[in-house]
Amino acid sequence: MTEQTERSLAERRPLGDPRPLGERRVWPRSFVDRLTAPLPGVRALARLAREGRLRPSPEALREVPALPVEPGPLPVVDAATTAVTWAGHASWVLRVGGLTVLTDPVWSRRILGTPPRLTPVGVRWEDLPPVDAVVISHNHYDHLDAPTLKRLPRDTPLLLPAGLARWARRRRFTRVTELDWWEAVELPGPAGPVRFDFVPAHHWSKRTLTDTCRSLWGGWVLTSPAGQRVYFAGDTGYGHWFSRIGDRYTGIDLALLPIGAYDPRWMLGPVHTDPEEAVLACQDLGARAMAPMHWSTFLLSAEPPLEPLHRVRAAWSATGRPRENLWDLPVGGSRVLTPGR
Repeated sequence: MTEQTERSLAERRPLGDPRPLGERRVWPRSFVDRLTAPLPGVRALARLAREGRLRPSPEALREVPALPVEPGPLPVVDAATTAVTWAGHASWVLRVGGLTVLTDPVWSRRILGTPPRLTPVGVRWEDLPPVDAVVISHNHYDHLDAPTLKRLPRDTPLLLPAGLARWARRRRFTRVTELDWWEAVELPGPAGPVRFDFVPAHHWSKRTLTDTCRSLWGGWVLTSPAGQRVYFAGDTGYGHWFSRIGDRYTGIDLALLPIGAYDPRWMLGPVHTDPEEAVLACQDLGARAMAPMHWSTFLLSAEPPLEPLHRVRAAWSATGRPRENLWDLPVGGSRVLTPGR
């Protein structure tokens, strides 16, 4: 039996038991074998510099004042309610099973190597309820923001990709759990345990000049005690993992999917979905609703600021799916997930 066949069979098996929280583990020195596309080399970087397509044109930047920003109060929820609030980029405030969970929290005004935020953070830090857990998708600076994490109590549970626990423990976090793909943990909540599964993504990791792919990357599936499921993709290109995740975690109610930072495609296509691919990924996942993210916050690529929104709306409309199931929230916007499919 080939390794690929073994993995395929493993993905169809029932979900495994959760692993212990805070478990100390030993990982491979590199996860480069998990890449689904080669990383760009010197020639690709030279071409990018030669073409000058690193940021939107000055004319396109005139769209920035029109980016949708509508901060509002967080929804009032109970332990039986699932609600999401978009803070911007890949940062969400998730209320699941009575827990408050932050995804890839970036409350900083700017990140390394990029201009300042285009839009303010959608939720003021002082307006957050106590944070019960943080999930991180990978270690790029726009997803793992040390200044934001430093604002948290050091006993906040951090759920991390394999290879990142040491980074967190060096910063004195005491409740750190790292997972491989298809592994899970549970956190106790007032209505019962909330399950967190770490799942594959088409991406990579790097934080310094010497740590390329030394830690893993991926997304998260959160399952409430009542069975509601939210999939947070993190950062990813389009590919086979979406259908495999959908096969393994049936009944996903909401998919939080990236739609920005995609231009030029020859460079960013393997690691960032464009709006049309995000809609296709939602279909592959079998998700009932989709909430776009990873746009309208930082200038990471060359597409005009409002283009991702226009294209995702058109792509969604072309599928014939109900318009109300595209949760194209403004920064600071919230929605409450109602039961049923």
